[in-house]
Amino acid sequence: MNVLIDKNSGYCFGVEFAIQMAEDELSHEHSLYCLGDIVHNRMEVERLHGLGLRIIDREQLEEIHDAKVLIRAHGEPPATYELALRNNLELIDASCPVVLKLQNRVKHAFDASTRQQGQIVIYGQPGHAEVAGLTGQTLNQAIIVMSEADLDQVDFTRPVTLFSQTTKSTAGFYHMKAVIEERIKAAGGSLDSFDANDSICRQVSNREPALRIFAQQHDIIIFVSGRKSSNGKALFSVVNQTNPRSYFVENEQELDEAWFEGAESVGICGATSTPMWLMERVKARIEEVGVSA
Repeated sequence: MNVLIDKNSGYCFGVEFAIQMAEDELSHEHSLYCLGDIVHNRMEVERLHGLGLRIIDREQLEEIHDAKVLIRAHGEPPATYELALRNNLELIDASCPVVLKLQNRVKHAFDASTRQQGQIVIYGQPGHAEVAGLTGQTLNQAIIVMSEADLDQVDFTRPVTLFSQTTKSTAGFYHMKAVIEERIKAAGGSLDSFDANDSICRQVSNREPALRIFAQQHDIIIFVSGRKSSNGKALFSVVNQTNPRSYFVENEQELDEAWFEGAESVGICGATSTPMWLMERVKARIEEVGVSA
């Protein structure tokens, strides 16, 4: 049985940068706080915990003073930086440059839309760290949508500016854009007042067509990702639509030997939050299954 790891899978630049910053800091510090999971992958979080990275939530951040805190790639709203000043916290800012640029675009769009009685709509997952950072640029007035039903919150007789969480599905974004256009027409509004911004990270979106090709080349696909990863859910959907014999696992312990019966080729791929070392571990376990079969 031939087992191959997708060379295009693994960390995106932003996640790799954040983890490198954490490791660099921990090379000369016993411990380091991180606001939220540094990456949506339980295995990697556990590895970094062993090095001294301590995950805290926002309530805990309120109580911490005179310490170092890592800001992960997802970015943070302005309120976090204001709190850091009050509590004398040194922020090690690993916000992804793509996310920071998007935050700036959202803020400028919000300032402009306020003058025109417009609305900022963000296609993203409610409660997601990146989305919280984006809505913070709008004084938390942005409307978050994941489905067509969520669009009931929007007044389509007023101007609408649409953005996307950087890790969402491209197809999902353009479907939402089309639905908004239909609703504006139905409400008697003008499409001239609708500004749709495809703000999905190209390093993420370019993986979709590559994954479809990869999924077609193998009898079975093992997709490795943390279950909290929004990007993982989106990319697995792409893989599963292409190859029905696709399985989602967090680690090698979740593999089922029955999946590989009669398979000659197995492809392993993952999310932008999946470390290569974890996919290597999954590969080693599958090869053990192949030898024993």
